[in-house]
Amino acid sequence: MNRIFSGMQPTRQLHLGNYLGALRNWVRLQHDYEAIFCVVDMHAITIDHDPEVLRSNIREVAAAYIAAGIDPEKNILFNQSAVAGHAELNWILACHTPLGWLNRMTQFKEKAGKQKDNAVLGLYAYPVLMAADILLYKATHVPVGEDQKQHLELARDIAGAFNRYYKREDYFPLPEPQILGEATRVMSLRDGTKKMSKSDESEYSRINLTDDADTIALKIRKAKTDPEPLPSVVEGLEGRAEAANLVTIYGALSDQTKAQVLADYGGQQFSAFKGALADLAVAKLSPIAGEMNRLLGDRAELDRILQKGAERAGAIAEKTVNEVKDIVGLVRF
Repeated sequence: MNRIFSGMQPTRQLHLGNYLGALRNWVRLQHDYEAIFCVVDMHAITIDHDPEVLRSNIREVAAAYIAAGIDPEKNILFNQSAVAGHAELNWILACHTPLGWLNRMTQFKEKAGKQKDNAVLGLYAYPVLMAADILLYKATHVPVGEDQKQHLELARDIAGAFNRYYKREDYFPLPEPQILGEATRVMSLRDGTKKMSKSDESEYSRINLTDDADTIALKIRKAKTDPEPLPSVVEGLEGRAEAANLVTIYGALSDQTKAQVLADYGGQQFSAFKGALADLAVAKLSPIAGEMNRLLGDRAELDRILQKGAERAGAIAEKTVNEVKDIVGLVRF
């Protein structure tokens, strides 16, 4: 069976965009692949962070995975830092990654901005660690968002470079990207031209997975729209970013295309459509929040799940690291 690997950073709260763009797809993929899901906490320390908040966020993200439908018994669920192989393979792969490849990574340029000289090495080398995360488990497929596609292409380049250098053409598989569904890019509820983000100052820009039913409904009602009725065809959404975003969200939550949503709601005012969207969002998302709260109320059980997952992941990782050390020429005992 093919194997998938994917993960999210434990930075602030997960939101609707994370659910529709990734988590929901993971839940579906777990039935067709051998699946490894990781809370990538080592990536989270490449930026300023509070240690206590980070610890809390690691558990919250793990709880979100489970509450969304990831089965930790069927799949492997763990936090990245609990498996030392990520760091070990990261260094070995870094020794096969030309600086020119990293200089082309656009996300570093975006995150570092004008402070590039003060940015930490971890942020610059982030894509190599991501490659190690994937290749450590010899994943064949990786569900990613558009913003991570360039990093996955680099992972493929690094795998190929390693295989060629040591004349082991088939050692690391070249992982294939999986970009699924219409709602891989959910936009802000306050500005339809910007991606929904954890870092947005306005709580009303996003629906957090921990929001209760009343909060979800309120945020939908307050979402920015325009004065025109909904169009009857998809082409009518052009130039109407907020309308397109809400229609996309409705379609994703109801497993419909935008055309199907507009066939039902075209010509209606947003007041009616928002009411229907609020009801749908509450029905789909509030059970996730309830299950997350239950899981977070039993930290010992959540930690047990993560530890068990780390042991299972560690067994695979140890085999790969030992093989790589032998291939590279390192002495192990």
